[in-house]
Order: sequence, then C-alpha cells, then structure tokens
Amino acid sequence: MRQVISTENAPAAIGPYSQAILSNGTLYASGQIPINPKSGNIEGDNIVAQTKQVMENIGNLLKAAGFTYDDVVKTTVFISDMALFGEFNETYKTYFSQTFPARSCVAVKGLPKNALLEIECVACK
Repeated sequence: MRQVISTENAPAAIGPYSQAILSNGTLYASGQIPINPKSGNIEGDNIVAQTKQVMENIGNLLKAAGFTYDDVVKTTVFISDMALFGEFNETYKTYFSQTFPARSCVAVKGLPKNALLEIECVACK
C-alpha cells in the first residue's frame, strides 16, 4: 500500500515528485530546502535560520502523516559547505528528544535556490 502525503505547511513539490510517500508504515520524505511555504521564499540567510526552516518543513510533513521527529530513523543532509557543519549540527540536534536517527551528511556544489542545505528523511513506527 502506498499513500501520497501532502501538506500546505511544507513547500509544494516543484517537479515530478511527491512531498512524501507512506508505504507499509514507513514514511519517505523528499528533500526539504529552507523555503517558507507561506511566502515561497528561502527563509534566512545563515545556516541556523535555514536549518530551522528545513526542520520545520520536515516536522510538518511528519505531522501530516501522523509521525513525529522521534519516528525518524534516517536523514540524509546535503550541505553547501562543511565549514557550516558545526552550527548546523547544534541546531539539528534540538529537534530530537530520544535516540538520534542514523545520518549521512555530504557537501555538495549547489542546491536549488542557492540554499545552504537540504535534508531528506525516512521515518517509521
């Protein structure tokens, strides 16, 4: 069974993909960049503000599917510069209250709309 998860509280898909897919109790969330879903603009000009917006977008997708941050088992982080990793990490960790999910973090040459980061996640109950 596969269900498309969509919410107005996260940026709309800008291509041929879904915001998230729920399949057999596992949620696969597409990569989120720091777009404020109300304005359609990148939120913040630094890694802390952009990380907060990305994590809020992820939280809204999780909520739309009946999940929480504590259900996240894996994240993949794409960051524009590893020099930003420390500040990113300090902000990111505040969204989890139990065991941290498994994570990969890679530096990339560029991200949509010149965002500083993008995060995708997998969650399950």
